[in-house]
Amino acid sequence: MNLLRVIIVEDEAKGREMLRKLVELYCPEVTIAGVAESVATGVALINEQRPDIVLMDIELQPGTCFDIFPQLEKLDFEIIFTTAYKDYAIEAIKHSAIDYLLKPINKNELKLAIYKAIEKRSSKEENSKLQKLLREHKSSALSKLGLPTIDGVIFAEIEQIIRCEAKGSYTTIFFKDKTKHITSKMLKEYETALQEHHFFRVHNSHLINLAEVKKYIKSDGGFVEMKDGSQVPISQSHKDGFLDQMKKLQ
Repeated sequence: MNLLRVIIVEDEAKGREMLRKLVELYCPEVTIAGVAESVATGVALINEQRPDIVLMDIELQPGTCFDIFPQLEKLDFEIIFTTAYKDYAIEAIKHSAIDYLLKPINKNELKLAIYKAIEKRSSKEENSKLQKLLREHKSSALSKLGLPTIDGVIFAEIEQIIRCEAKGSYTTIFFKDKTKHITSKMLKEYETALQEHHFFRVHNSHLINLAEVKKYIKSDGGFVEMKDGSQVPISQSHKDGFLDQMKKLQ
């Protein structure tokens, strides 16, 4: 008998390892086909492996699982969400009758969720419940971005973000109220999470909110002045793309 293939998408290293061990110890009907730690790696792994079941964390800092689904070639798998938060996403998931597990993961609840997924896994057709959830999320999604802190996660309003600036492996998020937040996530991850919210990468080190651009200045190689007075350089390779995006907002 061929075992069903499972992929785990979890951004915390301890959480990934714990979930992997629980599946290997208590779910002999399935085999783990891969593990991903971010939106970008989750998209790549699911498209490559075409799993039967995906165990996916809702909050994938930065961004959420809802940033993954639009980038997938097919939604032809069963999904079990995992989360540490009883937030807005849980209500939507309950409404769509999709399984979820609250952290810390209980082995018996995991076994039951996997069993139910196996029972439903009769064909490689589009998952209608997941499609419904995504439609509902798209129409009513909260425009927030999860920013990890030592104590947990800050959920910031995306429209309040002016720009993001990379320094090494860290990213600084600048807000309209003059505050800023430093995270240990790469700028590329924020670019992926914010690409549907009119953010554009104008430089290897700079991602900006196009709605907060005050003016574009051609001199000195080209740069933009933001509404908060900050000036951001535009690299030559990103200039044409930036100008095209700004034309769409006119």
